[in-house]
Amino acid sequence: MSSPAQPLAESLVQSVDWLAIAPPTLAAVVALVVLVADLFVADARKPLLGWLSVAGLAASTALLLPLLDGDRSTFCLTDDPSACSYTADRFTLVIQFLVLGGALLAALLSVTVLKDARGRLPEGEFWFLLLSSAAGAALLPASRDLATLVVALEVASLPAFALVGIRHGDRRSAEAALKFFLSSVTATAVSLMGISFVYATTGTLYLTQVADRIQHVDGQLHNLAQTGVVLTLVGFAFKTAAVPFHFWVPDTYIGAPLPIAAYLSVVGKAVGFSGLILVTVVGLPSYADVWGPALAALAALTMTVGNVGALRQQATRAYSAVRLLAWSSVGQAGYLLVPIAAAAYTDDAEHAIGSTVAYALMYAAVNLGAFAVAALVGRTSPQNRLTDYRGLYARNPLSALLLAFFLLCLAGLPPGVIGLFAKVTVFSAAVDAGLGWLAVVMAVNVVIALYYYLQWTALLFRAPEGETEGAPVKHRVPAPLTAAITLTAALAIVLSGAPQLILRFTDTALF
Repeated sequence: MSSPAQPLAESLVQSVDWLAIAPPTLAAVVALVVLVADLFVADARKPLLGWLSVAGLAASTALLLPLLDGDRSTFCLTDDPSACSYTADRFTLVIQFLVLGGALLAALLSVTVLKDARGRLPEGEFWFLLLSSAAGAALLPASRDLATLVVALEVASLPAFALVGIRHGDRRSAEAALKFFLSSVTATAVSLMGISFVYATTGTLYLTQVADRIQHVDGQLHNLAQTGVVLTLVGFAFKTAAVPFHFWVPDTYIGAPLPIAAYLSVVGKAVGFSGLILVTVVGLPSYADVWGPALAALAALTMTVGNVGALRQQATRAYSAVRLLAWSSVGQAGYLLVPIAAAAYTDDAEHAIGSTVAYALMYAAVNLGAFAVAALVGRTSPQNRLTDYRGLYARNPLSALLLAFFLLCLAGLPPGVIGLFAKVTVFSAAVDAGLGWLAVVMAVNVVIALYYYLQWTALLFRAPEGETEGAPVKHRVPAPLTAAITLTAALAIVLSGAPQLILRFTDTALF
């Protein structure tokens, strides 16, 4: 037999660490099971698909526990074991926990929404798309080559387009899906062009090899490499809803089913920011002088536009509560960008990235909690206006207190201690990196955000308009919705009581 062929074949054979890839793989397998089962399950038993999806996401999250004992990598080059396509390190596990946990909570909210829809939403397709998106989102933080990164990004994004527009015959939903689709496709095209330029100048797609080779690019290719870096950043800026690439957010959140808006606000952001971190800090650290100032400017612009947009919401306008949460998420994206920008100006980039991860975990818990209460109010007030929350304390004291707590966490005020600690870590990351001007911009924006968060909080405890004698009408809260609110509240309360848990967890070496 031909001897040269045998070494070549051996070099292409790669061992697979099935435990490392188990979390996203299980989510993908359950998605396929749900899709096939939908063909055979009678309409009356369709809700079982929802509980199967919830169980699958819970099992995928639980599979992260065996991976805590150390870093694991798979799909590595045989001649360079440090160049791997999939790595399950501390950073990967934290983001996967955020993604799968966020998808699980969104699934619990979805069980109630689909039941209330009374067959107007296709259940099998809904659960297949949600699980598929969650599988892609869980794959992305583990991706360590640009090809896998783009594939994971698209697997997370493409099902989300369909989820936004899944309400058949709903013009607002179709318009939201179209805006989301066009903006995301544009982002992908720009990212692919940037990645192709980086590949052309380095000859590799593996992030560790890109980081090494891009420092020694031939002088004639330097401008091409720099253009590739900028275009790649622009593409991910779309995904993170950074200004001026944020225009799709408010309409998309309003047109989508509320659980999908909650999913996009947390999991969608985690996908964008983890990709941005991998590309900049892992793949392009030598170009920190390019992406550092760009991300700092984006952070300042994003938090300012987002908070001013939230401040301008009219309480009586339809869907004003969801609009406020949408604009607030844009502002929060600005805070999340600050430590990534700071990583370009400091020798301790891992500590700066730890601040972003800590803030993302805090934001995920409390923002999902706020959306869960909004879903509860939306069951009796479909327009979901801010004025619909007036007197919520009189109608449902516990929900009002929890929403007030979530809003105070987002504002960074006691008793929402975890929100305060998270903002302090981001603020200190900017100061430690010498970005004093960005810290000042952030402080001003925190004050702006205080106004609209406190204004909404005050509405909860005001006397209801047109209040009459007699006890308020009680509405039964479905068990899945109760579970989602309880889980987010418990997580936010525990972290507010012991914020050092999340800070210590993310302050260790992430990469």
